[in-house]
Amino acid sequence: MKQRITLLLIVFVWVVSFSQAVWGCTTAVVSGKFTADGRPLLFKQRDTPDLENKLMTFSDGKYPYIGLVNTKDILGVAVFGGFNETGFAIMNSASYNLNPNDSGKDDGCDGQIMKLALQKCATVADFEHLLDSLPKPLNVSANFGVIDAKGGAAYYETGNYSYKKYDANNPDIAPLGYIVRTNFSCSGNREQDKGLSRYQAAQDLLYQASLTNSISVDFFIGVSRSLKQGLTHTDLYQTVPATGNEVVFTAFRDYIPRYFTASSIVVQGINAKERPEQTTMWTTLGSPLSTVSIPVWLTPGLKLPEILQTEPTSGKAKLNDWSLQLKKQIFPIQRGEGPDYINLAALLTQDQKGILQKVIPIEKQVRTQALIYQTKWRTAGVVNERELASFYSWVDKYVSQSYQDTFGL
Repeated sequence: MKQRITLLLIVFVWVVSFSQAVWGCTTAVVSGKFTADGRPLLFKQRDTPDLENKLMTFSDGKYPYIGLVNTKDILGVAVFGGFNETGFAIMNSASYNLNPNDSGKDDGCDGQIMKLALQKCATVADFEHLLDSLPKPLNVSANFGVIDAKGGAAYYETGNYSYKKYDANNPDIAPLGYIVRTNFSCSGNREQDKGLSRYQAAQDLLYQASLTNSISVDFFIGVSRSLKQGLTHTDLYQTVPATGNEVVFTAFRDYIPRYFTASSIVVQGINAKERPEQTTMWTTLGSPLSTVSIPVWLTPGLKLPEILQTEPTSGKAKLNDWSLQLKKQIFPIQRGEGPDYINLAALLTQDQKGILQKVIPIEKQVRTQALIYQTKWRTAGVVNERELASFYSWVDKYVSQSYQDTFGL
């Protein structure tokens, strides 16, 4: 019996260690001084084995907030990105080179700390105070990215006992106003870096965008679907099959979108003339290769589009579920090394009949309608809750009908 328990513990440790070597995220923080419209941006491409995600609203702290949550987490115990009514927003990427005594082990408290931050924090300084005040060890190895309504924008590379701040507003640290983090920390043991190709891909894209002052929400939604590999520079957009009549397998490892990409968010902060309620989170629930980005705002009614929340019958968020169904065509091999290979002909074709090519027009229509309301609310200085409810209702109907008509879902 003792030998069996020991064996089970060894297997458990191996599984945990293996999973930590695979999962990751691609993230960025951008100062409002360097974005196209003067508003700070927070980007997170979430890679995780928990492929079923949802949005939830909360009023369980000092400030109400919206959070990205695992579908199976019914109570919303852990939040993996979001923002609150003060305009404070937070996300993270796992880091594998902090906490030298345990080789960067992440004990999984990232989500709980982010939830606590959304409950309590209004500024970047508040978050720093929270990290100082929490009991140690924190049981984290993470890069926390934060922005606030006062223009704050920073990363906190955080281990069990300490952290190091990287301020996107400091030209000595971020001369072009942006900072990228994947799955290593610059203050950690660089021999244990992970996520290098995604880091390089994101750096290249941001540098090019900075030259033309085009870092924006649209830019980051494009980053979430980038098909250029950071180290090999292979660009799958240059090798698109003629039609989708044949299966065309292509190696697909360490691109910014991955098999294990579960969602993507872009939090757009406010400028000096706007109220915190103008903070917007563009949410791509599911794989960015097979789903649309939908904006959400936080108002007193705490409403959200229904397709981004779990429904009572299935217990799943509809948009996330549709995305996973379509992703099976893009990644048809489920065994062995299947996640490292995509059917490129299902994703993109020269005759414009690939899944992503059908998704983008749906998303463009959502964005067009959203910008009409967003422009109106910015002019008025307030988000009209009745109009927001009308927009959410339209989103639910339009996206649902479009996925049914286009994909038969």
